[in-house]
Amino acid sequence: MFRSRVIGSILKRNKAHLNNISSNLKETASRTVVSSSSSSSSSSSSSSSTVVRSSVYGFRSLFKGNYKPSVRNMSMATSVGMENKEGLKLLVLGGPRAQKMVGIWLFGSAAWVFSMVVLGGVTRLTRSGLSMTDWKFTGGLPPLSDDEWFQEFEKYKQSPEYKRVNKGMSIEDFKFIYWMEYAHRMWGRGLGIIFALPFSYFLRKGYITLRLGLRLSSLFALGAGQGFIGWWMVKSGLEEPPSEYAQPRVSPYRLAAHLTSAFVIYSGLFWTGLSAVMPEPPAESVTWVRGAAKVKKLALPVSFIVGITAISGAFVAGNDAGRAYNTFPKMGDTWIPNDIFDMKPLIRNFFENTSTVQLDHRVLATTTLFSIGALWFATRKLDIHPAIRSLIGSTVGMAALQVTLGISTLLSYVPVSLGSAHQAGALTLLTLMILLNHTVRKPSTHLLKSLPQVAKTII
Repeated sequence: MFRSRVIGSILKRNKAHLNNISSNLKETASRTVVSSSSSSSSSSSSSSSTVVRSSVYGFRSLFKGNYKPSVRNMSMATSVGMENKEGLKLLVLGGPRAQKMVGIWLFGSAAWVFSMVVLGGVTRLTRSGLSMTDWKFTGGLPPLSDDEWFQEFEKYKQSPEYKRVNKGMSIEDFKFIYWMEYAHRMWGRGLGIIFALPFSYFLRKGYITLRLGLRLSSLFALGAGQGFIGWWMVKSGLEEPPSEYAQPRVSPYRLAAHLTSAFVIYSGLFWTGLSAVMPEPPAESVTWVRGAAKVKKLALPVSFIVGITAISGAFVAGNDAGRAYNTFPKMGDTWIPNDIFDMKPLIRNFFENTSTVQLDHRVLATTTLFSIGALWFATRKLDIHPAIRSLIGSTVGMAALQVTLGISTLLSYVPVSLGSAHQAGALTLLTLMILLNHTVRKPSTHLLKSLPQVAKTII
């Protein structure tokens, strides 16, 4: 029902925009300028000097539009509109101001999800996630009186975590972990409000296209479901462990599902925000477009490795594997522990065996670092946009920092500060890979036809 109402509202609000686009199609197409072949030879001598521009300038040009031809081409493509099969398919109607407003909203929502992931990591590392033993979709007020705090504390005393880990805890210590979990839950509900209200406003203004509306509705539904996934995860930690010697903890499978869902929501919001404010990738010449296509073939598999490594970190957290084998590069006195295949069936070891889970994460993290390094090495001589080159360099630096954070976290026995920084680093690295993949995507046919063979030097 929600999706059908959204579609109806979008079609109604955007009818006038679509009529204007159709009427202006012929007039706009007649003004399209296709570069002659003579411009290729005159610009070739300046190509090498453009490529060696500083990476800072190139990265800044990605959003500020320092290359004038790009701004001209983008405005021409924008006027063509959605109905031109060879033109630019916009996600946001209403002009540059509307694109900016929607972009700010989407980037703000993505930043909110980023903070949610970090706060969730802090909640887990402080062992606060099991302090609230019940859940309501709409939430509720926290305890406000001593009697209410006493009632909540009594509920927690019935949980396996209190009986086996925190027995004898004072009510003041309980308040700390309770507030951490309460803040995490309410921060998630706040995101729903921050997302839904501007969404309704932009729908009424007619800025949201049908394609964007469907995408955002799906992300909103996934965000609402994230609350259920979170409680489904917490509920597993409130059950009695199978062994009397085992500490109660949430299911690593459910924790991985919860974190993966958060990463998907974040990635969807960030990618959509980029598409709203940057309908076309930075492309000043056909040569740079070809170079970007070569980078894309390498960036996609590297992005997959980055994502798998991040998910494997969820299983490290779910099994508390970071507090085992706190040595590097060896795991204890050996390179590979002897018990990595002790569980039956064999597949369980990769998700539940502490030794195997940590070994997997080490191998994947190392693979990620070398893969990103190989991406940089393979593209260092390509003729590509300075912004793309800058992004690749930034990604290499972030990958090295993330590995350093991971090793430091392990050697320090997973302190809250380093553990949280390591989780934030994983999402930051994923962000850079998303930005890189978005930047190297193929331009529209309309823009390609208007590009010279090589970029002109801007003095």
